[in-house]
Amino acid sequence: MLRTVRELDVEGKRILVRVDFNVPLHEGKVANDKRLRESLPTINYLVEREAKVILASHLGRPKGKVVEELQLDPVAQRLSELLGRPVRKLPDCIGPQVEQAVAELEPGEVVLLENLRFHPGEEANDPEFARALASLADLFVNDAFATAHRRHASNWGVAQHLPAAAGFLMERELEALSKVRDNPEHPFVALIGGVKAEDKVGVLMDLLGKVDTFLIGGGVAFTLLRAQGKEVASSPVDESLLGEGARFLEEARQRGAKVVLPRDVQAAPQPSPQVESRTVPIEGIPSGWMGLDIGPETIEEFKEHIEGARTIIWTGPLGAFEVPQFAAGTRTIAEAVAASPAFSVIGGGETAEAVEEFGLAEKMSHVSTGGGACLHFLRGKELPAVEPLRA
Repeated sequence: MLRTVRELDVEGKRILVRVDFNVPLHEGKVANDKRLRESLPTINYLVEREAKVILASHLGRPKGKVVEELQLDPVAQRLSELLGRPVRKLPDCIGPQVEQAVAELEPGEVVLLENLRFHPGEEANDPEFARALASLADLFVNDAFATAHRRHASNWGVAQHLPAAAGFLMERELEALSKVRDNPEHPFVALIGGVKAEDKVGVLMDLLGKVDTFLIGGGVAFTLLRAQGKEVASSPVDESLLGEGARFLEEARQRGAKVVLPRDVQAAPQPSPQVESRTVPIEGIPSGWMGLDIGPETIEEFKEHIEGARTIIWTGPLGAFEVPQFAAGTRTIAEAVAASPAFSVIGGGETAEAVEEFGLAEKMSHVSTGGGACLHFLRGKELPAVEPLRA
């Protein structure tokens, strides 16, 4: 049973909240504040109950060193605007200055610690770093689902020293994803895309036996097509995964799971705007060209399966959607998923960015904030940072 923030006596207490503010910055400002907005229910709940709120997050990959462009000042500024109250960004996340600032906190006030990953102890799950973070607070709330598949000092280590509970975002993510993992309605359709096959072939294997139909695009599809012996010109193929891809296709056949690969693609020499492109059959990609989006025949076939689905998970765009002329497949399929009565889960990362960009996020049943954590969970693997939150 998940223990949630509702079960903690937070009034007047110092609450360390692990949030996920790993957001894109542009010219010193937050370029997309979705992750900040997702954290507001938990922060507001604590503020309304006169807790002293200490927020902790990482940003980017500074590799244990202070990187000026990855300081959290723009995040504190945008969060202040969203909360309608000041959020003071502290100069570090541990040490005497931080301890002094936390000691002076008044009930209902909010501070944001500096980037956790400026300290090598964060990703190394260093016990001393975890202990130093925990010493700032009376209670710990983990609301950073996107890091739940990592065993780091700020999500797992701290929970060894403080009473710990899940925030509202963590709770919502686990509820939605548990429904798909443990009790999906059938037909169950998995849309799998993205450039890198290495991120997805293991996922395909783990979903066998649960999913009825796999609709596969992107680099994953080209690796599987090559595993079938098809020529795909210069399309992205992971040669090291051809054996595993062939095993997946054979096992899917034996288990009666349908695997739908692209029949046609939008091909071009490179994924850049205004480049010459054309729709071709999968084995008709010109030499030196690559498939950059699924073609119209494939789109129609994918849509037919989506229309009959009762559960849909989608991870990875189906083409280079960031270039307008290669966005049609991802956009049209996103519209089909949004229109479907199925319970639909969008698996974070680029797929979440795409449905947001298309204005369709609100029409999906659940858009996960964590691509890696979402897939980890749906594959049936434990999330280390969630273990300490269970009663």
